Amino acid sequence: MRTALVIGTGLIGTSAALALAGRGVHVHLRDHDPAQARTAAARGAGTDQEPAGPVDLAVVAVPPAHVATTLAEAIRSGTARAYLDVASVKGGPRRELEALGCDLSRYLGTHPMAGRERSGPMAAGADLFEGRPWVLTPTHETDTEVLNLALELVAHCRAVPVVMDADAHDRAVALVSHTPQLLSSLVAARLQDADETAVRLCGQGVRDVTRIAASDPRMWIDILSANPGPVADILAAVAADLDGTVRALRALESADEAKRGEGVEGIEDVLRRGNAGRSRVPGKHGAAPAVYETVTVLIGDQPGELARIFADAGRAGVNIEDVRIEHATGQQAGLIQLMVEPGAVAGLAATLRDRGWSVRQ
Repeated sequence: MRTALVIGTGLIGTSAALALAGRGVHVHLRDHDPAQARTAAARGAGTDQEPAGPVDLAVVAVPPAHVATTLAEAIRSGTARAYLDVASVKGGPRRELEALGCDLSRYLGTHPMAGRERSGPMAAGADLFEGRPWVLTPTHETDTEVLNLALELVAHCRAVPVVMDADAHDRAVALVSHTPQLLSSLVAARLQDADETAVRLCGQGVRDVTRIAASDPRMWIDILSANPGPVADILAAVAADLDGTVRALRALESADEAKRGEGVEGIEDVLRRGNAGRSRVPGKHGAAPAVYETVTVLIGDQPGELARIFADAGRAGVNIEDVRIEHATGQQAGLIQLMVEPGAVAGLAATLRDRGWSVRQ
């Protein structure tokens, strides 16, 4: 691949353009807002000048509702040798392209499973896709050259290609992406009118659950409008679980011992099913989930403290597998949780104490 055109210079489009440009591909940028394309160009993602002729690959990175019409226009104008989109839904755009009479042999629907709460070219980065799954949805009509160019794009972005059927993809992202977004927003919405005293008690659990609730509502309306059925099906199942959980909690209020027992069973059931589901979430680098133990350390909120504790962990010969930080309310300090292999806990804790850290048991 020598040349590419990225249509849509938001987070995903600009990130892909930055990755391609960094690998020596001559990238052209196009956006309905020329100022946004200029911003992406200023960041090194390519040039906002139109290509003189057909490029090797056109990457359409526009909201799902506009994917089909944007692709159809590009295909009919002979913009590229191959075309793909990066929208978060795949079945709908393909059917729309079929209805528009487009030649689908030159098109491949794709979806990089990466993103951030922030949007726009200023939030983009060439490393956004590194190690992340990038779904490809080829059909028997897809030309081999198109598939090869898509795989080359994925390689340039250092992502991991995953081949799926388009409709199976839409059901999958409804489960692992779209429904979690709505559930996070629903939990966060409870905080909007909550008493300030209650909100000040928020800890890491609330921050974890509500992190993606900070996402752009306009972007998510576009996404959910393109995949409403599968999301509604999953939410209906969640609603049934919620109804059962409410009944179990009400039973726990009962003076009747048998009803309280039923309540305990109901709550235990949903918690255990949650344990089982969480255990299936892939671990580092997509590998099977690993069980780590936690070393919790009090850390000051000053420059250089994180670097110092990581350096001290290195002196102990311990690899930090994951990190979480919980900031103390109203204090310039917090607790850092270092997740490590179980056999490394004692040695790490001893080294950190010797280096002057306050290790919590």
